[in-house]
Amino acid sequence: MIGVFDSGVGGLTVVREIFKKLPGYQLIYFGDTARTPYGTKSRETIIKYAREDAKFLLKEGAQIIVIACNTASAVAAEILSAELGVPVFEVILPAVRAAVAATRNKKIGVIGTRATIGSGVYESTIKKDHQDIAVISQPCPLLVPLVEEGWFDQPETKMIVRKYIQPLKNKQVDTLILGCTHYPAIKNIIGPRIGRKVKMVDSAEEIVNELKIFLASHPDVEKKLAKGENHKFYVSDLTPRVPVIAKKLLGREVKLEKAAIE
Repeated sequence: MIGVFDSGVGGLTVVREIFKKLPGYQLIYFGDTARTPYGTKSRETIIKYAREDAKFLLKEGAQIIVIACNTASAVAAEILSAELGVPVFEVILPAVRAAVAATRNKKIGVIGTRATIGSGVYESTIKKDHQDIAVISQPCPLLVPLVEEGWFDQPETKMIVRKYIQPLKNKQVDTLILGCTHYPAIKNIIGPRIGRKVKMVDSAEEIVNELKIFLASHPDVEKKLAKGENHKFYVSDLTPRVPVIAKKLLGREVKLEKAAIE
């Protein structure tokens, strides 16, 4: 199975892309709704949570781990890759590649959680091979809670997005990395406020593109993956709101189960 984890329900945007681009593969999802958001936590806590999430997926039969969380990708991806013994995919590098290819004026904006932006991972990854590209980063700590609450089109969400986006507009970025897999849920709000001419890079789309390429070039791994529609969806806290938001993000109803992790 393909295992996907996130700090909450936002990672379902990655699941949606997997359903679209890799139909037929059995999938298991874990959303850590009891401890979301990860972006406000310390590095040590994020690593602890990411280890627990990944180990839960492996115990349930996952043979590939997709970190559908920019915060966990920024802080814990290298550690998990070294420890788990299975292919691990993170959202940072695929988004960086897409943004570098897209920019015309060499000004890339990044929005993400405080932990993701504070790690400097997007800037350091871009600057490693492209010193001439300016990276303008903006932490957006309120957006994950708004998405988790299902506030996809409220006036308050629009006001907060406008405030976060304005510094990037002032710097005239022509490419914007949505540095959190929750953010595609409010693309319809972000797009008009950053400007129609700005290319938005969706990290959920890009990580699935990379996974698809990997499976095509690694038939030994691909043939071991379970096929079928027997998907499993787990969360660490199942409130009445979670299934409603999950349906909005996926465009379909799924059975959500509460799971305890160790």
